[in-house]
Amino acid sequence: MKTASVNIFFIILSLVTTFCGRAQDSLNLTSVKTEAKIRQLEDTIGFPQYKWQLDSILNRMDPEDKLISGEISKAVICPHDDYSYAAGLYKKTLASIKAKTIVLIGVAHRARNFDLKDKLIFGSYDEWKSANGTVKISPLRNELIKRIPKDSYIVHNEMIQLEHSLEAIVPFLQNSNPDVEIVPILIPYNSFNSLDLYSDQIAEALCGLMEVYNLEFGKDLAIVISSDAIHYGDEDWGSSNLAPFGTDSTGTAKAYKKDQQLIAKYLTQEISTKKIKNFNKETVNENNYMQYNWTWCGRYSIPFGLLMANKLNLKLNNIPLVGEKVDYRSSFLSKHIEVKDLGMGITANSSHRHWVGYAGIKYR
Repeated sequence: MKTASVNIFFIILSLVTTFCGRAQDSLNLTSVKTEAKIRQLEDTIGFPQYKWQLDSILNRMDPEDKLISGEISKAVICPHDDYSYAAGLYKKTLASIKAKTIVLIGVAHRARNFDLKDKLIFGSYDEWKSANGTVKISPLRNELIKRIPKDSYIVHNEMIQLEHSLEAIVPFLQNSNPDVEIVPILIPYNSFNSLDLYSDQIAEALCGLMEVYNLEFGKDLAIVISSDAIHYGDEDWGSSNLAPFGTDSTGTAKAYKKDQQLIAKYLTQEISTKKIKNFNKETVNENNYMQYNWTWCGRYSIPFGLLMANKLNLKLNNIPLVGEKVDYRSSFLSKHIEVKDLGMGITANSSHRHWVGYAGIKYR
């Protein structure tokens, strides 16, 4: 509104026009076009901001990481660390994702900054900037939000903008399919009971939408869950010592072994709520769900994402998902890709005293 001197007639006329305009929008009639709200890049060190950077990284990967897959996965767990460390595993893990619409389940690393917990986090952006232009937000996002209880989620663009765990994955999805559309959801601190409840709500809503639009799970819509595995060491983790087995080669080997056991016991073969709950117990303190037990950053995104994907598959196909490990790597012992000459770098060093594990897992 302008000033009190504006004629009341024109104020009323303006309000009527505004509401009529909203009614037209809801009916997809002619309306005034507005500039798209675009989420900008957050990490231009670990991840590429230009297509030529991504192309160069793809060229430098091991040939086995670039093999074309004829498989179609319904869901995957994919890492989100620096491309120098993990890009090959991104490519290998996402090779079986063929759908145009991707529900992206991400970590909310800075949720504590905004006191975000016990909810799902959506954004209101129209597009996300990527290394090759922009990626559209699927219209399913807004329809999905309408179908779930309002007390289950929050729309928080600042958290969406600051979070890198989905930004990392988008360039690979776009590179494989320029027409890809995404539905980003971040999962902050949540109890297992909340994750179980919210996964029910999202699975039910997605199931309804997929039936309305005749979408096939895997072929038309897939789920990508973002998570790095163990964060290990006693150096550069703030004031925390994350090395229960020590920081020599023996300690590193024990941490590797425990990660592999978690994957084998809970995240692969036939998926069940019991297995996912046990993974949550292994990674989250039972007495305080805001504290780590074993430092996977996907301690919320994985349980929520797998519960939701598995429930969706049960609703649509009456069978549980089956998981298969693609590979397991780390920032310390796995081969790195040179990126310094591309104007990129690493956001943390790697050594026995500071390293991160990466799990690639696919589900059909």
